[in-house]
Amino acid sequence: MRQLLSLPLLGLLALPSAAQSTPPLDPATRQLAHDVFKQLIEINTTDSVGSVTEASKVIRERLLAAGFAESDLYLGGPNDRKQNLVVTYHGSGEKKPILFIGHLDVVEAKRSDWTTDPFQFVEKDGFYYGRGTQDMKESDAILVTMLIEMKKHGYKPDRDLIVAFTADEEVGKSNGVDWLIKNQPERMKGEFVLNSDGGGVDLEKGKPVSVNLDATEKLYGDYQLTVTNPGGHSSLPVPDNAIYHLADALGRLEHYQFPFELNAVTKAYFAKMAERETGQKADDLKNIVSGNPDPAAVKRLSEGSPEWNSMMHTTCVATRLEAGHANNALPQLAQANVNCRILPGYSLEQIRQQLISIFNDPKVTVRYMNDAGEVFDKAPDRKQLPPPAVNPEVMAAMEKLAGQMWPGAPVIPTMATGASDSVYTNAAGIPSYGISGIALETNDVRAHGQDERVPVEAYYRGVAFYLEFVRMLTGKQ
Repeated sequence: MRQLLSLPLLGLLALPSAAQSTPPLDPATRQLAHDVFKQLIEINTTDSVGSVTEASKVIRERLLAAGFAESDLYLGGPNDRKQNLVVTYHGSGEKKPILFIGHLDVVEAKRSDWTTDPFQFVEKDGFYYGRGTQDMKESDAILVTMLIEMKKHGYKPDRDLIVAFTADEEVGKSNGVDWLIKNQPERMKGEFVLNSDGGGVDLEKGKPVSVNLDATEKLYGDYQLTVTNPGGHSSLPVPDNAIYHLADALGRLEHYQFPFELNAVTKAYFAKMAERETGQKADDLKNIVSGNPDPAAVKRLSEGSPEWNSMMHTTCVATRLEAGHANNALPQLAQANVNCRILPGYSLEQIRQQLISIFNDPKVTVRYMNDAGEVFDKAPDRKQLPPPAVNPEVMAAMEKLAGQMWPGAPVIPTMATGASDSVYTNAAGIPSYGISGIALETNDVRAHGQDERVPVEAYYRGVAFYLEFVRMLTGKQ
Protein backbone atom coordinates (compact mmCIF):
# COMPACT_ATOMS: atom_id res chain seq x y z
CA MET A 1 0.00 0.00 0.00
CA ARG A 2 1.34 3.34 -1.01
CA GLN A 3 2.26 5.91 1.62
CA LEU A 4 -0.67 8.21 2.34
CA LEU A 5 -0.36 11.96 1.94
CA SER A 6 -1.94 14.05 4.65
CA LEU A 7 -4.70 16.35 3.44
CA PRO A 8 -4.66 19.98 4.48
CA LEU A 9 -7.69 19.95 6.81
CA LEU A 10 -5.81 20.37 10.05
CA GLY A 11 -4.04 17.04 9.76
CA LEU A 12 -7.22 15.21 10.70
CA LEU A 13 -7.40 12.80 7.82
CA ALA A 14 -5.67 11.28 4.84
CA LEU A 15 -7.39 9.90 1.79
CA PRO A 16 -7.05 6.17 1.19
CA SER A 17 -5.85 4.41 -1.89
CA ALA A 18 -8.57 2.58 -3.78
CA ALA A 19 -7.72 -0.59 -1.86
CA GLN A 20 -7.62 0.88 1.63
CA SER A 21 -10.42 -0.09 3.99
CA THR A 22 -9.31 1.73 7.14
CA PRO A 23 -11.30 4.92 7.74
CA PRO A 24 -9.11 7.94 6.99
CA LEU A 25 -9.64 9.62 10.37
CA ASP A 26 -7.48 10.01 13.41
CA PRO A 27 -8.71 8.07 16.49
CA ALA A 28 -9.96 11.13 18.39
CA THR A 29 -12.08 12.33 15.47
CA ARG A 30 -13.42 8.83 14.91
CA GLN A 31 -14.40 8.51 18.58
CA LEU A 32 -16.14 11.88 18.54
CA ALA A 33 -18.07 10.94 15.41
CA HIS A 34 -19.11 7.66 17.04
CA ASP A 35 -20.24 9.27 20.28
CA VAL A 36 -22.30 11.98 18.60
CA PHE A 37 -23.95 9.45 16.28
CA LYS A 38 -24.83 7.14 19.17
CA GLN A 39 -26.26 9.98 21.23
CA LEU A 40 -28.52 11.19 18.42
CA ILE A 41 -29.80 7.72 17.49
CA GLU A 42 -30.80 7.05 21.10
CA ILE A 43 -32.99 10.17 21.28
CA ASN A 44 -36.48 9.41 20.00
CA THR A 45 -37.38 12.22 17.60
CA THR A 46 -40.53 10.75 16.04
CA ASP A 47 -43.54 13.01 15.62
CA SER A 48 -45.82 10.89 17.81
CA VAL A 49 -43.89 10.77 21.09
CA GLY A 50 -40.39 12.04 20.40
CA SER A 51 -38.65 15.37 20.91
CA VAL A 52 -36.52 17.16 18.35
CA THR A 53 -35.88 19.75 21.07
CA GLU A 54 -33.98 17.19 23.13
CA ALA A 55 -31.69 16.41 20.18
CA SER A 56 -31.19 20.11 19.45
CA LYS A 57 -30.25 20.74 23.08
CA VAL A 58 -27.65 17.96 23.27
CA ILE A 59 -26.02 19.30 20.11
CA ARG A 60 -26.08 22.78 21.64
CA GLU A 61 -24.44 21.48 24.82
CA ARG A 62 -21.67 19.80 22.83
CA LEU A 63 -21.01 22.97 20.85
CA LEU A 64 -20.94 25.16 23.96
CA ALA A 65 -18.42 22.77 25.49
CA ALA A 66 -16.35 23.03 22.29
CA GLY A 67 -16.11 26.81 22.66
CA PHE A 68 -19.02 28.18 20.63
CA ALA A 69 -20.54 31.39 21.94
CA GLU A 70 -24.16 31.29 23.09
CA SER A 71 -24.92 34.13 20.69
CA ASP A 72 -23.96 31.86 17.78
CA LEU A 73 -26.42 29.12 18.80
CA TYR A 74 -30.07 29.95 18.16
CA LEU A 75 -32.63 27.54 19.66
CA GLY A 76 -36.22 28.14 18.65
CA GLY A 77 -39.38 26.73 17.17
CA PRO A 78 -43.17 26.73 17.30
CA ASN A 79 -43.55 24.51 20.38
CA ASP A 80 -41.67 22.73 23.15
CA ARG A 81 -41.03 19.52 21.16
CA LYS A 82 -40.08 21.09 17.82
CA GLN A 83 -37.23 23.49 18.58
CA ASN A 84 -34.61 23.89 15.87
CA LEU A 85 -30.95 24.76 16.35
CA VAL A 86 -29.12 27.18 14.03
CA VAL A 87 -25.34 27.37 14.42
CA THR A 88 -23.12 30.10 13.00
CA TYR A 89 -19.43 29.35 12.52
CA HIS A 90 -17.78 32.64 11.64
CA GLY A 91 -15.35 32.92 8.77
CA SER A 92 -13.44 35.78 7.22
CA GLY A 93 -16.39 36.96 5.15
CA GLU A 94 -14.49 36.92 1.86
CA LYS A 95 -17.32 34.92 0.32
CA LYS A 96 -21.03 34.56 0.95
CA PRO A 97 -22.06 31.97 3.60
CA ILE A 98 -22.83 28.34 2.99
CA LEU A 99 -26.09 27.17 4.56
CA PHE A 100 -26.25 23.54 5.72
CA ILE A 101 -29.58 21.91 6.57
CA GLY A 102 -30.20 18.60 8.31
CA HIS A 103 -33.42 17.33 9.86
CA LEU A 104 -33.31 15.64 13.26
CA ASP A 105 -36.72 13.97 13.16
CA VAL A 106 -37.18 10.36 12.08
CA VAL A 107 -40.10 8.25 10.91
CA GLU A 108 -41.97 5.98 13.30
CA ALA A 109 -40.44 2.59 14.16
CA LYS A 110 -42.06 -0.30 16.04
CA ARG A 111 -39.84 -2.45 18.22
CA SER A 112 -41.83 -5.54 17.16
CA ASP A 113 -40.87 -4.97 13.52
CA TRP A 114 -37.14 -4.81 14.17
CA THR A 115 -34.52 -7.39 15.15
CA THR A 116 -32.90 -4.68 17.32
CA ASP A 117 -34.32 -1.81 19.34
CA PRO A 118 -34.71 1.00 16.77
CA PHE A 119 -33.81 3.60 19.39
CA GLN A 120 -30.63 1.88 20.54
CA PHE A 121 -27.35 2.33 18.69
CA VAL A 122 -26.32 -1.25 17.91
CA GLU A 123 -23.13 -2.35 16.14
CA LYS A 124 -23.52 -5.75 14.54
CA ASP A 125 -21.87 -7.56 11.63
CA GLY A 126 -20.10 -4.45 10.37
CA PHE A 127 -23.17 -2.19 10.52
CA TYR A 128 -24.62 0.43 12.83
CA TYR A 129 -28.34 -0.22 13.36
CA GLY A 130 -30.97 2.26 14.54
CA ARG A 131 -33.74 4.52 13.31
CA GLY A 132 -32.06 7.38 11.49
CA THR A 133 -28.81 5.62 10.58
CA GLN A 134 -29.57 6.27 6.91
CA ASP A 135 -32.12 9.10 7.19
CA MET A 136 -30.46 11.24 8.38
CA LYS A 137 -28.87 11.25 11.82
CA GLU A 138 -25.65 9.94 10.35
CA SER A 139 -25.37 13.19 8.43
CA ASP A 140 -26.39 15.27 11.45
CA ALA A 141 -23.62 13.60 13.44
CA ILE A 142 -21.16 14.37 10.64
CA LEU A 143 -22.10 18.06 10.72
CA VAL A 144 -21.70 18.20 14.51
CA THR A 145 -18.32 16.48 14.25
CA MET A 146 -17.25 18.93 11.55
CA LEU A 147 -18.18 21.96 13.64
CA ILE A 148 -16.41 20.69 16.76
CA GLU A 149 -13.24 19.68 14.94
CA MET A 150 -13.00 22.99 13.12
CA LYS A 151 -13.46 24.89 16.36
CA LYS A 152 -10.93 22.72 18.19
CA HIS A 153 -8.24 23.38 15.60
CA GLY A 154 -9.03 27.06 15.11
CA TYR A 155 -9.92 26.65 11.44
CA LYS A 156 -10.80 29.96 9.78
CA PRO A 157 -12.95 29.47 6.66
CA ASP A 158 -13.20 32.20 4.06
CA ARG A 159 -16.98 32.39 4.60
CA ASP A 160 -19.48 31.86 7.39
CA LEU A 161 -20.89 28.37 7.82
CA ILE A 162 -24.52 28.31 8.95
CA VAL A 163 -25.87 24.93 10.04
CA ALA A 164 -29.57 24.39 10.75
CA PHE A 165 -30.68 21.24 12.62
CA THR A 166 -34.43 21.07 12.14
CA ALA A 167 -37.77 19.40 12.87
CA ASP A 168 -40.56 17.78 10.90
CA GLU A 169 -39.08 16.93 7.54
CA GLU A 170 -40.52 13.42 7.66
CA VAL A 171 -43.97 14.27 8.99
CA GLY A 172 -45.65 16.78 11.25
CA LYS A 173 -47.10 20.26 11.30
CA SER A 174 -43.96 22.26 12.08
CA ASN A 175 -41.34 21.90 9.37
CA GLY A 176 -38.21 23.47 10.80
CA VAL A 177 -36.65 24.85 7.62
CA ASP A 178 -39.95 26.43 6.59
CA TRP A 179 -40.45 27.87 10.10
CA LEU A 180 -36.92 29.30 10.26
CA ILE A 181 -37.15 30.92 6.82
CA LYS A 182 -40.41 32.57 7.83
CA ASN A 183 -39.51 33.49 11.42
CA GLN A 184 -35.70 33.86 11.42
CA PRO A 185 -34.88 34.75 7.81
CA GLU A 186 -31.70 36.62 8.72
CA ARG A 187 -30.23 33.37 10.06
CA MET A 188 -31.03 31.34 6.93
CA LYS A 189 -28.82 33.03 4.38
CA GLY A 190 -26.37 31.43 2.00
CA GLU A 191 -24.91 31.52 -1.48
CA PHE A 192 -26.04 27.90 -1.75
CA VAL A 193 -27.32 25.11 0.46
CA LEU A 194 -25.68 21.77 1.22
CA ASN A 195 -28.31 19.25 2.27
CA SER A 196 -26.86 15.83 3.07
CA ASP A 197 -30.35 14.32 3.01
CA GLY A 198 -29.63 13.52 -0.61
CA GLY A 199 -26.91 12.42 -2.95
CA GLY A 200 -24.47 9.73 -1.83
CA VAL A 201 -22.36 7.02 -3.43
CA ASP A 202 -23.97 4.03 -5.15
CA LEU A 203 -22.21 0.70 -4.72
CA GLU A 204 -22.82 -2.51 -6.63
CA LYS A 205 -21.22 -5.49 -4.88
CA GLY A 206 -18.77 -3.17 -3.19
CA LYS A 207 -17.77 -1.30 -6.34
CA PRO A 208 -18.57 2.43 -6.49
CA VAL A 209 -20.52 3.09 -9.69
CA SER A 210 -21.62 6.70 -9.22
CA VAL A 211 -21.27 9.66 -6.88
CA ASN A 212 -24.61 11.40 -6.92
CA LEU A 213 -25.33 15.10 -6.48
CA ASP A 214 -28.99 16.04 -6.15
CA ALA A 215 -29.13 19.31 -8.06
CA THR A 216 -32.90 19.60 -7.97
CA GLU A 217 -35.91 17.61 -6.79
CA LYS A 218 -39.56 17.08 -7.46
CA LEU A 219 -42.30 18.77 -5.49
CA TYR A 220 -44.45 16.66 -3.17
CA GLY A 221 -48.24 17.08 -3.19
CA ASP A 222 -51.21 15.14 -1.76
CA TYR A 223 -54.70 15.56 -3.19
CA GLN A 224 -57.93 14.30 -1.66
CA LEU A 225 -60.56 13.00 -4.07
CA THR A 226 -64.11 13.03 -2.67
CA VAL A 227 -67.45 11.85 -4.07
CA THR A 228 -70.64 12.21 -2.02
CA ASN A 229 -74.07 10.71 -2.62
CA PRO A 230 -77.43 10.51 -0.81
CA GLY A 231 -76.97 6.75 -0.56
CA GLY A 232 -79.83 4.37 0.04
CA HIS A 233 -80.63 0.67 0.40
CA SER A 234 -78.30 -1.69 -1.44
CA SER A 235 -81.31 -3.67 -2.71
CA LEU A 236 -82.22 -0.64 -4.86
CA PRO A 237 -79.00 0.24 -6.69
CA VAL A 238 -78.79 3.24 -9.00
CA PRO A 239 -76.14 4.20 -11.57
CA ASP A 240 -75.13 7.28 -9.56
CA ASN A 241 -72.79 5.46 -7.15
CA ALA A 242 -70.02 7.29 -5.26
CA ILE A 243 -67.65 4.32 -5.47
CA TYR A 244 -68.14 3.96 -9.22
CA HIS A 245 -67.47 7.65 -9.81
CA LEU A 246 -64.28 7.45 -7.77
CA ALA A 247 -63.17 4.20 -9.40
CA ASP A 248 -63.71 5.66 -12.87
CA ALA A 249 -61.63 8.70 -11.95
CA LEU A 250 -58.78 6.57 -10.61
CA GLY A 251 -58.95 4.40 -13.73
CA ARG A 252 -58.43 7.49 -15.89
CA LEU A 253 -55.45 8.44 -13.74
CA GLU A 254 -54.02 4.94 -14.05
CA HIS A 255 -53.90 5.24 -17.84
CA TYR A 256 -52.77 8.86 -17.99
CA GLN A 257 -49.13 9.86 -18.35
CA PHE A 258 -48.01 13.41 -17.76
CA PRO A 259 -45.94 14.89 -20.60
CA PHE A 260 -42.29 14.00 -21.09
CA GLU A 261 -39.98 16.80 -20.00
CA LEU A 262 -36.31 17.28 -19.23
CA ASN A 263 -34.60 20.16 -17.46
CA ALA A 264 -30.93 21.17 -17.36
CA VAL A 265 -30.16 18.62 -14.64
CA THR A 266 -32.06 15.62 -15.99
CA LYS A 267 -30.82 16.24 -19.52
CA ALA A 268 -27.22 16.16 -18.27
CA TYR A 269 -28.00 13.05 -16.22
CA PHE A 270 -29.42 11.08 -19.13
CA ALA A 271 -26.57 12.21 -21.38
CA LYS A 272 -24.16 10.77 -18.82
CA MET A 273 -26.18 7.56 -18.61
CA ALA A 274 -26.02 7.21 -22.40
CA GLU A 275 -22.22 6.95 -22.11
CA ARG A 276 -22.54 4.04 -19.68
CA GLU A 277 -25.22 1.99 -21.44
CA THR A 278 -25.07 -0.07 -24.63
CA GLY A 279 -27.41 -1.21 -27.38
CA GLN A 280 -31.00 -0.03 -27.64
CA LYS A 281 -30.94 1.59 -24.22
CA ALA A 282 -27.94 3.74 -25.14
CA ASP A 283 -29.58 4.72 -28.42
CA ASP A 284 -32.81 5.67 -26.64
CA LEU A 285 -30.95 7.75 -24.06
CA LYS A 286 -29.08 9.63 -26.76
CA ASN A 287 -32.37 10.22 -28.55
CA ILE A 288 -34.24 11.75 -25.62
CA VAL A 289 -31.52 14.34 -24.99
CA SER A 290 -31.25 15.23 -28.68
CA GLY A 291 -33.99 17.86 -28.56
CA ASN A 292 -36.32 15.83 -30.77
CA PRO A 293 -37.29 12.83 -28.62
CA ASP A 294 -38.93 9.82 -30.22
CA PRO A 295 -42.09 8.86 -28.24
CA ALA A 296 -41.16 5.21 -28.70
CA ALA A 297 -37.78 5.80 -27.01
CA VAL A 298 -39.45 7.66 -24.14
CA LYS A 299 -41.92 4.78 -23.77
CA ARG A 300 -39.24 2.09 -23.67
CA LEU A 301 -37.16 3.94 -21.09
CA SER A 302 -40.20 4.80 -18.96
CA GLU A 303 -41.43 1.21 -18.90
CA GLY A 304 -37.95 -0.15 -18.21
CA SER A 305 -37.22 1.91 -15.09
CA PRO A 306 -39.66 3.40 -12.56
CA GLU A 307 -36.91 5.80 -11.47
CA TRP A 308 -36.24 7.04 -15.00
CA ASN A 309 -39.97 7.30 -15.64
CA SER A 310 -40.28 9.52 -12.58
CA MET A 311 -37.37 11.68 -13.71
CA MET A 312 -39.03 12.28 -17.08
CA HIS A 313 -42.60 12.93 -15.94
CA THR A 314 -44.69 14.36 -13.17
CA THR A 315 -46.27 11.32 -11.52
CA CYS A 316 -49.53 10.98 -9.60
CA VAL A 317 -50.65 7.73 -8.02
CA ALA A 318 -53.50 6.58 -5.77
CA THR A 319 -52.15 5.66 -2.32
CA ARG A 320 -55.22 5.42 -0.04
CA LEU A 321 -58.88 4.52 -0.49
CA GLU A 322 -61.94 4.64 1.76
CA ALA A 323 -65.63 4.28 0.90
CA GLY A 324 -69.04 3.24 2.23
CA HIS A 325 -70.40 2.83 5.73
CA ALA A 326 -72.30 -0.48 5.68
CA ASN A 327 -72.40 -3.69 3.66
CA ASN A 328 -76.07 -3.30 2.88
CA ALA A 329 -76.13 0.40 2.04
CA LEU A 330 -75.25 2.43 -1.00
CA PRO A 331 -72.12 4.49 -0.32
CA GLN A 332 -72.67 8.06 0.78
CA LEU A 333 -68.97 8.90 0.70
CA ALA A 334 -65.97 7.65 -1.28
CA GLN A 335 -62.50 9.16 -0.85
CA ALA A 336 -59.01 8.51 -2.13
CA ASN A 337 -55.62 10.10 -1.70
CA VAL A 338 -53.54 10.78 -4.78
CA ASN A 339 -49.86 11.47 -4.18
CA CYS A 340 -48.02 13.52 -6.80
CA ARG A 341 -44.34 14.15 -7.38
CA ILE A 342 -44.20 17.24 -9.55
CA LEU A 343 -41.49 18.31 -11.97
CA PRO A 344 -39.81 21.68 -11.33
CA GLY A 345 -41.64 24.58 -12.90
CA TYR A 346 -45.18 23.48 -12.02
CA SER A 347 -47.13 24.54 -8.95
CA LEU A 348 -49.29 22.48 -6.62
CA GLU A 349 -52.37 24.32 -7.87
CA GLN A 350 -51.51 23.70 -11.53
CA ILE A 351 -51.41 19.96 -10.88
CA ARG A 352 -54.71 20.10 -8.96
CA GLN A 353 -56.30 21.69 -12.01
CA GLN A 354 -54.69 19.06 -14.23
CA LEU A 355 -56.18 16.27 -12.11
CA ILE A 356 -59.63 17.86 -12.39
CA SER A 357 -59.19 17.85 -16.15
CA ILE A 358 -58.05 14.22 -16.20
CA PHE A 359 -61.02 13.01 -14.13
CA ASN A 360 -63.49 15.09 -16.13
CA ASP A 361 -66.29 14.38 -13.66
CA PRO A 362 -68.01 17.17 -11.70
CA LYS A 363 -68.99 14.58 -9.08
CA VAL A 364 -65.30 14.19 -8.11
CA THR A 365 -64.02 17.01 -5.92
CA VAL A 366 -60.23 17.44 -5.88
CA ARG A 367 -58.76 19.27 -2.90
CA TYR A 368 -55.21 19.81 -1.69
CA MET A 369 -54.04 18.21 1.57
CA ASN A 370 -51.05 19.61 3.45
CA ASP A 371 -48.59 17.74 5.67
CA ALA A 372 -50.78 18.29 8.71
CA GLY A 373 -53.75 16.59 7.04
CA GLU A 374 -55.66 19.84 6.51
CA VAL A 375 -57.67 20.02 3.29
CA PHE A 376 -58.08 23.10 1.08
CA ASP A 377 -60.19 23.89 -1.97
CA LYS A 378 -57.16 25.49 -3.61
CA ALA A 379 -53.53 24.44 -3.45
CA PRO A 380 -50.63 26.84 -2.81
CA ASP A 381 -48.87 28.31 -5.81
CA ARG A 382 -45.57 26.93 -4.47
CA LYS A 383 -43.34 25.32 -7.07
CA GLN A 384 -39.79 24.12 -7.52
CA LEU A 385 -38.03 26.58 -9.78
CA PRO A 386 -36.39 25.12 -12.89
CA PRO A 387 -32.84 24.33 -11.79
CA PRO A 388 -29.86 26.40 -12.93
CA ALA A 389 -26.57 24.78 -13.83
CA VAL A 390 -24.73 23.32 -10.83
CA ASN A 391 -22.51 25.85 -9.05
CA PRO A 392 -19.08 25.31 -10.70
CA GLU A 393 -17.25 25.63 -7.38
CA VAL A 394 -19.35 22.86 -5.86
CA MET A 395 -19.03 20.64 -8.92
CA ALA A 396 -15.25 21.07 -9.16
CA ALA A 397 -14.77 20.14 -5.50
CA MET A 398 -17.06 17.14 -5.86
CA GLU A 399 -15.25 15.82 -8.92
CA LYS A 400 -11.79 16.28 -7.42
CA LEU A 401 -12.62 14.66 -4.09
CA ALA A 402 -14.70 11.84 -5.58
CA GLY A 403 -11.84 11.06 -7.94
CA GLN A 404 -9.58 10.57 -4.92
CA MET A 405 -11.99 8.66 -2.69
CA TRP A 406 -13.95 6.63 -5.27
CA PRO A 407 -11.71 6.45 -8.35
CA GLY A 408 -13.54 5.71 -11.57
CA ALA A 409 -17.02 6.55 -10.25
CA PRO A 410 -18.42 9.57 -12.12
CA VAL A 411 -20.06 12.49 -10.33
CA ILE A 412 -23.61 12.65 -11.68
CA PRO A 413 -25.93 15.59 -11.01
CA THR A 414 -29.46 14.26 -10.74
CA MET A 415 -33.02 15.16 -9.80
CA ALA A 416 -34.29 13.50 -6.63
CA THR A 417 -37.63 11.84 -7.29
CA GLY A 418 -38.52 12.03 -3.61
CA ALA A 419 -38.65 15.18 -1.53
CA SER A 420 -36.51 16.91 1.07
CA ASP A 421 -36.27 20.19 2.93
CA SER A 422 -34.50 21.63 -0.11
CA VAL A 423 -37.98 22.44 -1.39
CA TYR A 424 -38.08 25.34 1.07
CA THR A 425 -34.59 26.67 0.44
CA ASN A 426 -34.97 26.41 -3.32
CA ALA A 427 -38.25 28.30 -3.05
CA ALA A 428 -36.41 30.96 -1.03
CA GLY A 429 -34.08 31.46 -3.98
CA ILE A 430 -31.05 29.60 -2.60
CA PRO A 431 -29.69 26.89 -4.95
CA SER A 432 -29.69 23.68 -2.94
CA TYR A 433 -27.63 20.53 -3.44
CA GLY A 434 -28.09 17.10 -1.94
CA ILE A 435 -24.57 15.89 -1.21
CA SER A 436 -23.47 13.02 1.01
CA GLY A 437 -20.31 10.98 1.32
CA ILE A 438 -22.12 7.87 2.57
CA ALA A 439 -21.68 4.87 0.25
CA LEU A 440 -24.47 2.28 0.20
CA GLU A 441 -25.24 -0.79 -1.82
CA THR A 442 -28.09 0.03 -4.19
CA ASN A 443 -30.03 -3.00 -2.90
CA ASP A 444 -29.62 -2.09 0.78
CA VAL A 445 -31.40 1.24 1.05
CA ARG A 446 -33.41 0.92 4.29
CA ALA A 447 -34.43 4.49 5.04
CA HIS A 448 -37.95 4.46 6.55
CA GLY A 449 -37.79 0.64 6.69
CA GLN A 450 -37.15 -1.98 9.31
CA ASP A 451 -33.64 -2.69 10.56
CA GLU A 452 -32.32 0.57 9.13
CA ARG A 453 -28.55 0.47 9.08
CA VAL A 454 -25.36 1.99 7.71
CA PRO A 455 -22.02 0.21 7.20
CA VAL A 456 -19.61 1.18 9.95
CA GLU A 457 -16.72 2.06 7.65
CA ALA A 458 -19.02 3.86 5.19
CA TYR A 459 -20.05 6.17 8.02
CA TYR A 460 -16.48 7.12 8.94
CA ARG A 461 -15.51 7.62 5.32
CA GLY A 462 -18.56 9.88 5.07
CA VAL A 463 -17.17 11.91 7.97
CA ALA A 464 -13.83 12.19 6.19
CA PHE A 465 -15.52 13.18 2.95
CA TYR A 466 -17.48 16.06 4.50
CA LEU A 467 -14.54 17.41 6.47
CA GLU A 468 -12.44 17.67 3.34
CA PHE A 469 -15.27 18.73 1.02
CA VAL A 470 -16.15 21.69 3.23
CA ARG A 471 -12.48 22.63 3.56
CA MET A 472 -12.19 22.65 -0.24
CA LEU A 473 -15.15 25.06 -0.44
CA THR A 474 -13.90 27.34 2.34
CA GLY A 475 -10.10 27.35 2.19
CA LYS A 476 -7.45 28.86 -0.03
CA GLN A 477 -5.14 25.85 -0.27
